[in-house]
Amino acid sequence: MFISETKVEVRYAETDQMGIVHHSNYVVWFELGRTHLIKEIGFNYAEMEAEGILSPVTDIQVSYKHPATYGEEVIVKTWVERYDGIRVAYGYEVINSKGQICVTGESSHCCVKKDTFRPISIRKQLPEWHEVYEKIKK
Repeated sequence: MFISETKVEVRYAETDQMGIVHHSNYVVWFELGRTHLIKEIGFNYAEMEAEGILSPVTDIQVSYKHPATYGEEVIVKTWVERYDGIRVAYGYEVINSKGQICVTGESSHCCVKKDTFRPISIRKQLPEWHEVYEKIKK
């Protein structure tokens, strides 16, 4: 299993009045981690989209464990939790500098044609992605 690590410095704008990261920002950090993982394995979302294929989120789950705070640096760990040739689920952990898990989560995606929004088979339409995902999935 391949795990990508993305560093994020908690910015003031991401926190609430208590200096704690607002819950909505973790989903943004998941996206940072997911796009970084895809780049690390040799692909690019923008190129896929330019070819007329999108990868919408079909489900997302976030579990809050420990607050991240302003000024901390956190690591977003991202991996392919499940992949079946059509759907892919990414797993996430956000860990602070003390080694505490702040958040865990998972997002599920499919690929669709941009013009019709009809699902496609990653296995058939993106065979290079399919081969790599089969190798790196959990």
